[in-house]
Amino acid sequence: MSSYTAPAKINLSLRVQNKVREDGFHNVDILMAPLDLADTLDFHNSRTTTLLCDAPGVPVDESNLVVRAIREFEKLYGRKAKQRITLTKRIPHGAGLGGGSSDAAVTLRAVNEILGTNYDSEELTAMAATLGSDVPFFLNPVISRCTGRGEIVTPIPELATWSSPLVLLKPSFGVSTPTAYKRLQNSRRLKGIPYGPQQVDGITLVNDLERPVFAKFPILGIMKRWLLEQEGVRAALMCGSGSTLFALTETPEQAALIAAAARQELEPHLFTYCGTVNPQ
Repeated sequence: MSSYTAPAKINLSLRVQNKVREDGFHNVDILMAPLDLADTLDFHNSRTTTLLCDAPGVPVDESNLVVRAIREFEKLYGRKAKQRITLTKRIPHGAGLGGGSSDAAVTLRAVNEILGTNYDSEELTAMAATLGSDVPFFLNPVISRCTGRGEIVTPIPELATWSSPLVLLKPSFGVSTPTAYKRLQNSRRLKGIPYGPQQVDGITLVNDLERPVFAKFPILGIMKRWLLEQEGVRAALMCGSGSTLFALTETPEQAALIAAAARQELEPHLFTYCGTVNPQ
């Protein structure tokens, strides 16, 4: 058995260009950073490719990005890459945290190592880009600028050692990324909700998708405003297209207090996580 971890990510910033590309995507400029929250994937040689997952509701058929990654790998390999994969989910689904993309990228790296094919980073990146815009980032999950539709990944060396405590809050519902982009042009800002750029350690935090997503799900805007009112919060933002919000805090202890207060004041069944951005 070979075991791998697949980290979550947050978008420290997400800017969307107005013009839609010929492929239907928007050009974006994203500052992406890994978290210490991670899924685990265990790989076993097998007679067929099968996927097992401990999370109810996560598909384990050909629609799952892990299986799709295997199929994409097989196109270059020219043979079946037979694996029994056990996926232990810790990253919530539909959260904007990149769980499925990370699982797919790790699958490509793992199968490349297990089969000894030694495909280089360019070949793996080409496979990853066909699976999703976020997938190439997770082949080397360090703080990076992601451009194009998100698949052009440029690590930022000056932020390599930067990190911060954080708290994640995710309500029970998810948000469709395509829907968020489709509503981008026609949505309005909610009164009393802060949308402007925030500064932390020289990093500008802003998310252009907050406007369309908050317009459809006002509770998320209310949660962001609540986070910014909490002691020790340096910045708060929606991650990707949501529905997760995150806050950078001064200390891990403050993050834990905010998570407890959120479950008491906002929603008792809220998913919360306290951890680190860009763990060293």
